[in-house]
Amino acid sequence: MLRVLSNPVYRRLFLAQIVALTGTGLATVALGLLVYQLDPGNAGGVLGTALAVKMVAYVFVAPLAAAALARLPRRAVMVGADLVRLLVAVSLPFVGQAWQVYVLIFVLQAASATFTPTFQSVIPDILPGEEDYTSALSLSRLAYDLEAVLSPMLAAVLLLVVPSTALFFGTGIGFAGSAVLVVSTVLPRRDTPSDGVPEMPFGQRARNGIVLFLKTPGLRPVLALNLAVAAAGAFVLVQTVVIARSTFDQGDAMVALLLAANGAGSMGAAIALPRVLRRWTERSVMLGGAVLLTLATGLIPLALSAPRPTVGLTVVAGLWILVGIGWAAVETPVGRLIRRGVASRDLAAAFAAQFSLSHACWLVTYPVAGWLGGISLTVTALALAGVAGCATLLSAWLWQRTPVSEHGMVGS
Repeated sequence: MLRVLSNPVYRRLFLAQIVALTGTGLATVALGLLVYQLDPGNAGGVLGTALAVKMVAYVFVAPLAAAALARLPRRAVMVGADLVRLLVAVSLPFVGQAWQVYVLIFVLQAASATFTPTFQSVIPDILPGEEDYTSALSLSRLAYDLEAVLSPMLAAVLLLVVPSTALFFGTGIGFAGSAVLVVSTVLPRRDTPSDGVPEMPFGQRARNGIVLFLKTPGLRPVLALNLAVAAAGAFVLVQTVVIARSTFDQGDAMVALLLAANGAGSMGAAIALPRVLRRWTERSVMLGGAVLLTLATGLIPLALSAPRPTVGLTVVAGLWILVGIGWAAVETPVGRLIRRGVASRDLAAAFAAQFSLSHACWLVTYPVAGWLGGISLTVTALALAGVAGCATLLSAWLWQRTPVSEHGMVGS
């Protein structure tokens, strides 16, 4: 898997992803603590709303940005997005009201919705071989897991010596480092339409990736699995701070450690997936991951009813690990399906569509996890487990309806 790091272009982009996501991980912890300080009695609701705002930016900005910036150099697009994220990150420590958090989060995530699909569309051009690309997908998943493992652990250490709002300055450093690394990298040029082929109108370009997903039977199951991941993941990300602080009366460091447990599960799965995908089909791996995260979410009420905090927190950490394993098993192979099913010139649009459509699911599950959680964590966990289970069944049904001619494309 590490062989792909011998490619100097990919190596620099991978390092850029690591430093940016490390900073983002610090912001994830800091944001939860910030909203708890602003409104302790409704921390879950405020955080759920802030994360819903984040999803609004992801859903609507990604396809529009992909269409609007299609002719610009991809390096310039990514550097510009990093600079916007840097400015927002260093502004967050100075907010004093919830609405200010919502505005800044929207701008920050709009920039991320521009950066991430652009980054994803570059990798297939740098690593054309499928085995190398699969390794890159797993490494990319590991980089995302640094946000959930190393960053919270780093946050837990930093919180011993600095206030929680200072973590946002670490986020700014991460985005600055990412911009420097991207600037130092020479990227392949985009594929452009052939001479004589008219360029699509803006509206058609904005819809192109979504249309590709909906018209390709082998990609439709991914849409349902996105909802399964969002249902389980929303509970973990929204309610971890409430479970640690309110249910079990623990400190800020426990919030970071529980989030780290979720990331550890995802990281372990990502390391194993290149080998696993040589023996098992994408469909088997992705459906198996969805079943696992559904079952783990359904068992959360048992952990919350534990007689002692140590027992409850241990069980919660174990369930968070299982959710992380399922999460990575579902999400990591998606790039392989897109790369096989979509022409090279449409990769940016397709990745932007996946980014937008997957986060549309989070747009629904984040507020549900936050608002329903204010009534009952048990009811919320069971409801979201039900959503994940139904989405998994729908995905399995859609794959059964995939034409035989497309089975090779989706790994069935």
